[in-house]
Amino acid sequence: MVTSSEVTPAPATKPPNQASAPGPDVPRIVPRRHVGRWLTAAVALLLFAMVLNSVVRNDAFQWSVVGRYFTTAAVLDGLLLSLWLTAVVMVLGFLLGTLLAVMRLSANPVLRTLSWGYVWIFRSTPLLVQLLFWFNIGALYPTLGLGIPFGPQFLTVKTVNLLGPTLTAVIGLTLHETAYAAEVVRGGILSVDSGQTEAAQALGLSRRRTLRRIVVPQAMRSIVPTAGNMLIGTLKGTSIVSVLAVHDLLYSVQLIYNQTYQVIPLLMVATLWYIAVTTVLSAGQFYVERYYARGNSRALPPTPLQRLRGHVTAVRLRLGAATAADARPAIGGDR
Repeated sequence: MVTSSEVTPAPATKPPNQASAPGPDVPRIVPRRHVGRWLTAAVALLLFAMVLNSVVRNDAFQWSVVGRYFTTAAVLDGLLLSLWLTAVVMVLGFLLGTLLAVMRLSANPVLRTLSWGYVWIFRSTPLLVQLLFWFNIGALYPTLGLGIPFGPQFLTVKTVNLLGPTLTAVIGLTLHETAYAAEVVRGGILSVDSGQTEAAQALGLSRRRTLRRIVVPQAMRSIVPTAGNMLIGTLKGTSIVSVLAVHDLLYSVQLIYNQTYQVIPLLMVATLWYIAVTTVLSAGQFYVERYYARGNSRALPPTPLQRLRGHVTAVRLRLGAATAADARPAIGGDR
């Protein structure tokens, strides 16, 4: 028999929804301090500030001259010609490059060999050599004719009157970019799993429709980043046509500083325009890549504005957590 004195009272239990206050023995969680990371960031910012200060406060750049010539008619006309050359060369280059890529992947050995030979030749010779070759094509072929091989010609034209500097630049740049575009497109097509093509064949789709509706949309995820780099490289590469006296951005700037002898500020005008246009193209490339990444990942990559908002929110949460952690010992002391 158990007496009342032997019965020990049960410990009082707290309601499950009532949070227990942290005791004095509970250790405080302190985030890890990345001292090396902050020191590296501080050194990098210091070096950047030194470079920026040397550029802004250096009178040799003559920023007043840069501002005066930045939007002149000659510079803007050269910029428009550079943009036009870039657009035409990229469109024609990728059209011909896609054709060469399909030829390279075909079962016809003649088409494969011709496509490989074209890519081999135009990737093996420098762009400047190609431009000079096409500019002096009249020395090799004074006339071009259309007719029967080894027979009479029905139409002849003199190359001196046919190829001007601008047309020569378009031909040279397009043929050069076609070789690289062909490899970019071929690599994108090969990146698609072969099971996609086999499934399309099992459904009875033709080879052309399979390529257009299934293979190419999936290959664009691999093509777009490299194509964006090619676009930016082509924009900067158009400056090489200044050796042919084509009035692009660089040649227009050269004409001005040959008269005023203000070389550095005029070169800065061209540099700032190239940076501005390249920045716009890079932003466009980001959104195109984001568009074609829809079927590849569950969540789309954040835009720069979304990433900035995320950083601001993270900093705000850290500041709030630090403020709450600093105020916690004071509350316990009042008790």
